[in-house]
Amino acid sequence: MSLSNSVIATDGAPAIPSRKAAVLSKRQRRIRSALVAYSFIAPNFIGFAVFTLGPILFAFVLAFMHWDGSNAITFAGLDNFWRLFDDKAFIAAFWNTVIYTVASVPATLICALGLAVLLNQKIAGRDFFRTAMFFPYVASLVAVAVVWNMIFNPEMGPVNMILYTLGLDPKNMPGWAADRHWAMVTVILFGIWKNMGYYMVIYLAGLQGINSELYEAADLDGANSWQKFIHVTVPQLGPTTFFVTVMLTIQSFKVFDQIYMITQGGPGTSTLVLVYHIYNEAFISWDLGYSSMVALVLFFLVLAVTVFQFRRQREDGE
Repeated sequence: MSLSNSVIATDGAPAIPSRKAAVLSKRQRRIRSALVAYSFIAPNFIGFAVFTLGPILFAFVLAFMHWDGSNAITFAGLDNFWRLFDDKAFIAAFWNTVIYTVASVPATLICALGLAVLLNQKIAGRDFFRTAMFFPYVASLVAVAVVWNMIFNPEMGPVNMILYTLGLDPKNMPGWAADRHWAMVTVILFGIWKNMGYYMVIYLAGLQGINSELYEAADLDGANSWQKFIHVTVPQLGPTTFFVTVMLTIQSFKVFDQIYMITQGGPGTSTLVLVYHIYNEAFISWDLGYSSMVALVLFFLVLAVTVFQFRRQREDGE
């Protein structure tokens, strides 16, 4: 018998490992490898389960309860849901969120794409301008919000001074964040300015991944710069644009920090959005059950929009 099929034991008799022992040994190696892998992801998974998944599930349950954070939790049924239709603040917050999303998402996308195309060219100071455009995204929100309020100050801000220099009547000057007709415009402009640098970087990565041979073929066909942009750049950036659109949409629906820093939902309810309304109900009014119901509505709203976007992307791909 060859040594490949047997092993000589110490007493001279051949010892052939059983198939069962080999299978068991292979299974043990797989279990050991799985345990090693799970040990690496366990800290992150435990943290997610304790600090994210647990509170989310509790909020879903709390949406059908009455609770002020101190007294006993009582069952509310659908009372919190029916209350939404009589809550003028919720209705205003819902439409303000929709307006903010519809206005800010395409504007931010266009600005980010335009900056990316411009700063992808070989121009002087390109690295400086890339850094300058990205800086508002990583800068302290408190600092940039204070600067933004100073720039758009109705009385001494440089924006209104420029408008006055151009001949606009001082009585017709925009009040910006202090005016309920202009407050949402101010917040939208701030969101575009702060976020476009981040998505510009994503578009830059997408542009640098486009095959240069496509532009060479377009040059041979006599295409100008605009035609190359429409027929080469935009189609090749389709996956990047889809990613940016989804991320911008989700970010716009859950906007809170810039509202809090600039207008705090005012004047009146002109800039009140759903997340800020949740904050007011939960931590100002201490109606945790009703605030959880508003959060539940926001969750399903974002889920529905995201699923719709993915389905449209799939249909366009087919």
